[in-house]
Amino acid sequence: MTSPMVLLAAFFLSGFGLIWMALHFGSRWVARRQSRDAKSAASELEGMFIFTGSNRIMTINLAVLISLPVLAWLATGNLILVAGCVVLAFVAPRYVVRYIARRRLRQFEEQLPDALLMVTGALRAGASLMIALESVAAEGKPPVSQEFDLLLRELRLGTDFGVALQNLERRVPLPDLMMATSGMALAREVGANLAETLESVARTIRARLQMEGKIRSLTAQGKMQGLVMSALPLFLVLILRVMEPEAMAPLFTEWYGWCTLAFILLAVGVGYHFISKITNIDV
Repeated sequence: MTSPMVLLAAFFLSGFGLIWMALHFGSRWVARRQSRDAKSAASELEGMFIFTGSNRIMTINLAVLISLPVLAWLATGNLILVAGCVVLAFVAPRYVVRYIARRRLRQFEEQLPDALLMVTGALRAGASLMIALESVAAEGKPPVSQEFDLLLRELRLGTDFGVALQNLERRVPLPDLMMATSGMALAREVGANLAETLESVARTIRARLQMEGKIRSLTAQGKMQGLVMSALPLFLVLILRVMEPEAMAPLFTEWYGWCTLAFILLAVGVGYHFISKITNIDV
């Protein structure tokens, strides 16, 4: 007959072995995942002329991955919140890079009409297209100046003009830029008046941006109301957690409390989604 001590020792060793394997392989998976994400983020940032090493990005990611769950545990002691912070720390770097990319595209779109008008002015003054593009690269602001400077470097290295424009379109996927580059390529092939073409494109883009600005100002109140109404339930939960910890304890410790929190988050998310759809008007 097997001794209870032997069974207990076997159970303990099995549990210890499983925990060791989970920590060992889990840490290796996290390290590989962080390294891959850091290299991908560094590559995307280099495409936006933000030069930082993948090792530095990986260090920041690991620091956030460790510190955020620890702070959540020290502040609340809630394992669900800690798990949510771990997931947030994993996915946050991707969204940060996407946010930077969207902001850069928005800046490029806002600067594009002035850049095209600068090219138009140089062409009407008798300059060639290369000199006009050089004026934008030298006098413009990033990111327009950066992209036009890269375009000029490709042309100096012997890249075909159409291929260089396609590379620019791939780096900056904006319909307005595609319209401008199509006008450049067409005018270069058929000999049309490039200055008038670019001026017309610039005025069209500027009119659309002005309309978008008016729409954003008119819908700003609705967007702010959506944010306030979405944050209000969560804010009340935190306030009641501080004021009445005993009464609010089941909400964070019992299964029905977790279900209630999940339903609250789902309802808030659905409501904010519909408010965003209503206030997001595409021109």
